[in-house]
Amino acid sequence: MCSIYYTLMKGFGTHIRKVRLKLGEQSRDWSLRTVAGLVGLEPSYLSKIEREIEPPPGEDTIIRLAHTLNEDADVLLAMAGKVSSDLRAIICKRPKLFSNLLRQLKSMPDHAILRIARDVTDGDWEIQEK
Repeated sequence: MCSIYYTLMKGFGTHIRKVRLKLGEQSRDWSLRTVAGLVGLEPSYLSKIEREIEPPPGEDTIIRLAHTLNEDADVLLAMAGKVSSDLRAIICKRPKLFSNLLRQLKSMPDHAILRIARDVTDGDWEIQEK
């Protein structure tokens, strides 16, 4: 396993705990037992995830955690070293195109990537045929 994935995964449980405790400062509804129940986990298992004793759970559980904690599911999946199944399906339909795109994007500054994302979202682009 590549070291960046290990680093990301090591931060997953810590991040979940930090978010849960921060929410708990505002209300008692964010105890470990309550959150585990909302997500459908045993409290002891969630505790082990938060303490980095257990690796991050599967995609469905991470998505439920994200919704429960009002976090971005794609960010939590990435922190766990995972890609959502819907994104995986999109990439697998055109693997060469997306691998080339991602390799080009990795060296671009954030503002350039944000502009591309904004252009695509706004539909402010044209496909030019040769």
